[in-house]
Amino acid sequence: MTTDQRTAIVIGGASGIGLATAHALTADGFRVIVADVNDSAAAEAATAIGGSASSIRMDVTDEASVAAGFADLDDVHAVVSCAGLSMTGPITDLELANWQLTLDVCLTGTFLVLKHAARRIADGGSITCIASLNGRQPGTGMAAYCAAKAGVLMLVEVAALELADRRVRVNAISPGLVDTPLVAGIAFVPGLTEDYLENTPLGRSGRPEEIADMAAFLASDKATWMTGSTIDLNGGAHLRRYPDVLGHVRALMATPPA
Repeated sequence: MTTDQRTAIVIGGASGIGLATAHALTADGFRVIVADVNDSAAAEAATAIGGSASSIRMDVTDEASVAAGFADLDDVHAVVSCAGLSMTGPITDLELANWQLTLDVCLTGTFLVLKHAARRIADGGSITCIASLNGRQPGTGMAAYCAAKAGVLMLVEVAALELADRRVRVNAISPGLVDTPLVAGIAFVPGLTEDYLENTPLGRSGRPEEIADMAAFLASDKATWMTGSTIDLNGGAHLRRYPDVLGHVRALMATPPA
């Protein structure tokens, strides 16, 4: 490791988009810290990445955990916030606990990362938040996730304004359907994947590496005049409609067993 090597931390970096991002930033010369609530998976990811990569445990629903994760870091140059989950259900039936958990992870967790990252990030650094197509496009049964991700988009804009005097850039990436563990369950709902793809002009799902490449670009010196922006990286899905998730689930529940 050279003495001038820049440091990046990827929250939610043990799998999916976060893991791909950790690999991409390492390839770009960053010393990467993989942060995840699953500390064993984070350690395995850091070992697989190799080089100067390391890992820490971070629970974005716990401010003390987020604060501790950043406490010993000086002059972080890039932060990528990827932690997320989705608890689905119609508004009339959605348990308050499930609503709260989704907001705690996706929205409040992003706020806590921004809060403590901003205290440690070097002037001229980059913070990227992974949002979602659902930040601008509603989906049935997805009230909590849509509300949380819409909040992330506005939070990013406010943070971009507040940190601009230090030349810290804050941006969001809004993926559509990406092949990650988070969305693996849709394969078990007949017709849902097809509905997604029919409403994606480029006709396919995304790969984690494609989101990671954009995150790496935003962390690079090629994006030094970009802040407060949301990049729709979804194969054009924002141009059409979101699948009727509840409709597909209800059809599945109504289908008698074979």
